[in-house]
Amino acid sequence: MSDENFDSTDEALPTSYTSSTPAPATNRKAITAPGGGVGRRKEAVARVRLVPGTGRWVVNGKPLEVYFPNKVHQQSVAEPFKTVGAEATYDVFARINGGGTSGQAGALRLGIARALNAIDVDANRPTLKKAGFLSRDARVIERKKYGLKKARKRSQYSKR
Repeated sequence: MSDENFDSTDEALPTSYTSSTPAPATNRKAITAPGGGVGRRKEAVARVRLVPGTGRWVVNGKPLEVYFPNKVHQQSVAEPFKTVGAEATYDVFARINGGGTSGQAGALRLGIARALNAIDVDANRPTLKKAGFLSRDARVIERKKYGLKKARKRSQYSKR
């Protein structure tokens, strides 16, 4: 191989690499249209419907404060709206089943993020992806193995 081939291709190669997504288009108004998404976390499944409105939350027929009395869960569920800057622009209607409260809150957050992403991919996706709201948390409870007391707990080994 000769050095002449490498000299001509060096100009076409990029000088730096990045893993970040491009910034959203800020010169246009955000779209307010209905959208939906499904979120899962542990054993919980949340089916979310976003409708342009005043910021009303209905989760399994109850307001958000009644369904999730824990303030940490309320804040975690509303985070995608804060990241996108769309607080009080959508009404949230959600049906959640399975799992516990923490898993249900995580499932609802993922469902809302996916719904916002489906409504306006160009404006919302980069910010939601950078915040980590579009990735599904795949951790689930490990099954119990035979011969053990729990999933990993063994009876104590005695050498003598």
